[in-house]
Amino acid sequence: MRRLGILTGGGDCPGINAVIRAVTKSALYRYNIEMIGFNNGFKGLVENEAWLIGEAAASGILHRGGTILGTTNRDNPFSFRVTGAAGELSYEDRSADALRHIDEWNLDGLIVVGGDGSLTLAHRFTEMGLPVIGIPKTIDNDLGATEVTFGFDTAAATATEALDRLHTTAESHHRIMVLEVMGRNAGWIALQAGMAGGADIVLIPELPFNYEQIIAKVLQRRSRGKRFSIVVAAEGSFPEGLAPVYRSSGGGRKKLGGIGEIVSAELERRTGLESRATVLGHLQRGGSPTPFDRVLATRFGVAAVELAAAGRWNEMVCLQSGTIRGAPLTEAIAEIKRIDPGNEQLRAAAAVGISFGCQLPVPRQIGSR
Repeated sequence: MRRLGILTGGGDCPGINAVIRAVTKSALYRYNIEMIGFNNGFKGLVENEAWLIGEAAASGILHRGGTILGTTNRDNPFSFRVTGAAGELSYEDRSADALRHIDEWNLDGLIVVGGDGSLTLAHRFTEMGLPVIGIPKTIDNDLGATEVTFGFDTAAATATEALDRLHTTAESHHRIMVLEVMGRNAGWIALQAGMAGGADIVLIPELPFNYEQIIAKVLQRRSRGKRFSIVVAAEGSFPEGLAPVYRSSGGGRKKLGGIGEIVSAELERRTGLESRATVLGHLQRGGSPTPFDRVLATRFGVAAVELAAAGRWNEMVCLQSGTIRGAPLTEAIAEIKRIDPGNEQLRAAAAVGISFGCQLPVPRQIGSR
């Protein structure tokens, strides 16, 4: 094996550069393998925008957020956007071009760093004969097969810091403060940040909420002399009997967002208490990765090269019981990883007074099956 390719697809997150660094250095130092990086995800693979990542390029990037390769979540090689001479938009299957560029660079395989969307595309290429290794990347922590994805810890830390800051202004003005966080259809960031940041109410997609229980929690706090409340709302959370809230993001696309404003307005209307909403947004994706994410990304990157060197293609590196392993790509993308209503973290949060705006299932005893 002499050459491997690497691309980073989907949304950016802290720790990608740490992965690129680990892949490049371990490939070079341990196996004398060259790394070819494709710019801007699968778009670079289709359009052959690639370069040799040398030792110098992989140095000094461990602490940097973002990705030196660039990324995109809009360029599917199997339905690639093409703009005509008159500006009209159409879609073409350019997967054959992508495979041709793999051959032109004399690559033995491709490492894809991405979430469920990018790894689903990677799996489609494996069905066309391309050897692929996946590395799980998403702040949402919603990929199967792995206990945690790199980028999640940093996003949760950023959300926790935001809650720490909201606490002081909420307490000063005796307000209800609602913080909307990312996570798509999984509530991992909201749960983790809510617990770490001392939230009073946490709303997650896995547990549709009702306003009566939220209001009861707010009024209960006031009866105990606590004149403010902190609410964390995952972007995919929604009231019982309704659906998640989407907003237009341009070009006819829709994305989750807006539930924070809705909850804030509804609580103010129903309680008469002043309420404000804050959308944390892309701050969760930016900045330097935490030490945990730097280490996990490094372990993932090294393990990906080891899998490739061992010929264990079509697998994704993952963290299971504290150990880095390989799991079939099909297992990783089979379904998104959501919070089980019987999750121990949910029970712990409820035990210290956090409300989820609904009745939790009867808790299991520790050690029971």
